[in-house]
Amino acid sequence: MATPRSVSFYTLGCKLNYSETSAISRQFEQAGYGVVPFDQGADVVVINTCSVTEFADRKCRKIVRQALRIRPEAFVVVLGCYAQLKPREIAQIDGVDLVLGAAEKFRILDFLEDLVKAPGKGMVHAGEVVEANIFEHAFSYGDRTRSFLKVQDGCDYKCSFCTIPQARGNSRSDTIEQVTARAAKIAEMGVKEIVLTGVNIGDFGNGTEVIEGIRPKKEALFIDLIRELDKVEGIDRIRISSIEPNLCTEEIIEFVAQSQRFVPHFHMPLQSGNNTQLRQMRRRYKRELYAERVAKIREVMPHACIGVDVIVGFPGETKADFEESYRFIQELDISYLHVFTYSERANTPAAEMDGVVPVGERRDRNRQLNSLSAKKRRAFYQQHLGETRPVLFEKYKEDGLMSGFTDNYIRILAPIVPELLNTIQDVQLGNLEADGLVRVEMEKIKV
Repeated sequence: MATPRSVSFYTLGCKLNYSETSAISRQFEQAGYGVVPFDQGADVVVINTCSVTEFADRKCRKIVRQALRIRPEAFVVVLGCYAQLKPREIAQIDGVDLVLGAAEKFRILDFLEDLVKAPGKGMVHAGEVVEANIFEHAFSYGDRTRSFLKVQDGCDYKCSFCTIPQARGNSRSDTIEQVTARAAKIAEMGVKEIVLTGVNIGDFGNGTEVIEGIRPKKEALFIDLIRELDKVEGIDRIRISSIEPNLCTEEIIEFVAQSQRFVPHFHMPLQSGNNTQLRQMRRRYKRELYAERVAKIREVMPHACIGVDVIVGFPGETKADFEESYRFIQELDISYLHVFTYSERANTPAAEMDGVVPVGERRDRNRQLNSLSAKKRRAFYQQHLGETRPVLFEKYKEDGLMSGFTDNYIRILAPIVPELLNTIQDVQLGNLEADGLVRVEMEKIKV
């Protein structure tokens, strides 16, 4: 067949996936490919998958079908976490030409060249996850407003519900020198905000390579990294994507409080407000420690935004357990929730546990916590109405509007002014609408 000349991408899942898709996209550009939007069709379609929920297979199949409807003769490549966990299964999806595992995805151009020379449907290159033992750097670029900068990969934690260690391997990190150099490069591109991302970024400092499955020696700590990043000129904002509560130390919290670049926004996974559930989940803290972290943040940054991950319907979670968890979260001074309905994942200890919660009950608990989240977010927004806070503006999906986030992650909408896009402006937070968004009139923007 003819040598492919264009490529498109579709990314499922987390900020880390987006950073890696962007890095792979730049590989294609350097090789002479034209990168086109997914809905325009391309010679090669790359689908970067996620494995967090039970819908990974369904989503993957759906995107493959969409790609082939747009361009029936396209080469379809599937990579990412789900591709590492279920490579043979994905290879059987009609229309998939190539499946790449965690250790192979950054060599996609080599495998693609081989496939062009000797076409064969459903070719699989996915070794054991221990082969994914080298840190591969990545950052996203294209949205000039912000960049997701990968600083860490893999995880040494063994949470009983999680497949990420099986999909990404042991914890490993970039070096401080390399991260700061890439942050400086991102600043030169005109990006205003960097979001630090990884699987377990609080575990930063494990070295760039895992040798024979041995956890690499700590070469630095996350606090060391953020201290150096705070010195990088040209970046107005640095945001921490998510950090485990046991790794979000008081030292880190106090540093962010006095930093000029790190914004007052923490996202800490809780997963359950019930200690019995936390123990069964094999989490590394109790709810008391979580409450202490929230209290510390509020002590030094009363205006900070605090986001929380929660899982409902974990095996063994009784109605009383859920109610206890709900009350604990209700009493926490937090800003919003990301609620996940537990789904059984193959080869995890939780999938074999007793006390399976009926699916209908899981969904009902999800609805209850999402309702609580909406109330928490609205209360947080209302608390800051009338204040003037810096907002980074970006395009909004609706014509005539631009959106943006304050430093403490309050979403606002305003009439579009093209020259204000990708700029930070002081904005007086005005009216909170029924849909939960803060709308600002132009005269309220202090340019």
